[in-house]
Amino acid sequence: MKPLLKSDLTHSSRIGVLYGGLSSEREVSLRSGQNCFEALQRLGYTNVTLIDVDRSIGKTLAESNIEIAFLALHGKYGEDGCIQGILELMNIPYTGNDVQACAITMDKDTTKRLLKESGLPIISSKTLTLKAGKPVTLNQIGYDGSYPVMVKPITEGSSVGMAKVDSPEDLPTAVQEAANLCDRVMLEAFVKGRDLTVGVLHINSKPTVLPILELRNKAGGWYDFESKYTEGKTEFILPAQLSEPLTQSIQQAALDAHQVAGCYGISRTDFVLDDQNNFYILEINTIPGMTTLSDLPAQAKTMGISYDQLVEYILQTALPSSQSITTCQANI
Repeated sequence: MKPLLKSDLTHSSRIGVLYGGLSSEREVSLRSGQNCFEALQRLGYTNVTLIDVDRSIGKTLAESNIEIAFLALHGKYGEDGCIQGILELMNIPYTGNDVQACAITMDKDTTKRLLKESGLPIISSKTLTLKAGKPVTLNQIGYDGSYPVMVKPITEGSSVGMAKVDSPEDLPTAVQEAANLCDRVMLEAFVKGRDLTVGVLHINSKPTVLPILELRNKAGGWYDFESKYTEGKTEFILPAQLSEPLTQSIQQAALDAHQVAGCYGISRTDFVLDDQNNFYILEINTIPGMTTLSDLPAQAKTMGISYDQLVEYILQTALPSSQSITTCQANI
C-alpha cells in the first residue's frame, strides 16, 4: 500500500480505530476508542471501523484493508511502540508518535535519563530488576532514602501497580506487587505538591502547548487509578492557578520534554509542583486518554477546541506530508 498523502484523505477514507488491547489499561482504552469512533462519525467520516487489538492483529489488519489507523490504545503493546512497528511493516499510516518515541516514553527509567541529560527537572529515583512471584526483602531492595516513597512498575501507565509507601515494613509488598506487572521497578522519592499535566498537540504541523491542568484528588490522597477514572473523584482546575512566569516555564518544559523524546502529533506530560514552586517531570504519555474524564480533551476545550475538533487534529497527524517537528515554531 502506498503512503497516504494529505490530498488522499477524504470523508470516505477507510479508518480503523484501534482500541482495547492486551494491557492493564484495556478498559480505559475501550472507552477512549469508542468516543473517538463516535467523534469521527460525527465529523462525517463514513467508513470507520472499531478494531479490538489482540494477538491476531496482523491478520485482522490485513483483512480490514484500512487506509489509516487511529490509535486509541493505552499501555503495553499499544503505547510502547509494538503496534506502531506492526503498522509500519504493513505500510499503514497511523496517528501520533512513532516507534522510537513510544518505546522511550513508555519506559520511565529511560525517559528520566533522557530528560536529565537534557537538563529538565526530574525526581531522584532508583530502578530494580526483579522476578515476578519471587518474594523480596528490604536488604535486596537496598533502599536507604526517606519515606514516603513511590513504587512504580517501569512500563505501566494510569498509575496501575503504583503505591505510595509510608514505612519500610510495607516496602517489600509494594515492590513485589509492582514486580508482578513488570520485572523492572522504580523507587521514586515522594514529592508532596500539586499534580499538573500539560498537553502538546500538533495543529497544522506545529506543536501547540495546551493550558496547564491541575488535578486535585477530592479525597486528599495521591492521584491514583481510582481518582483518574471515577467520576467525581477529582477536581479539574483549568487553567491552573499559577503565576504567568511559572505557567510559561512549565509549558516550555512540557514542550521541551515532547521534543527531547522525539514526540510528534500529541503528548501529555505530567508534573508535580512543590510548595516552593519547584516543578518536576513525572512522565510523558504518547497516547493520552480520550474518555469523558480524561485530561487532554478538557485542556483542549479550554482553548476552544471541541472534542470532535481534537479528534480531527489527531487524525491529521497520520498524514506523512505533515510530519516536520524540527523546523516548526511552537505556540505557547
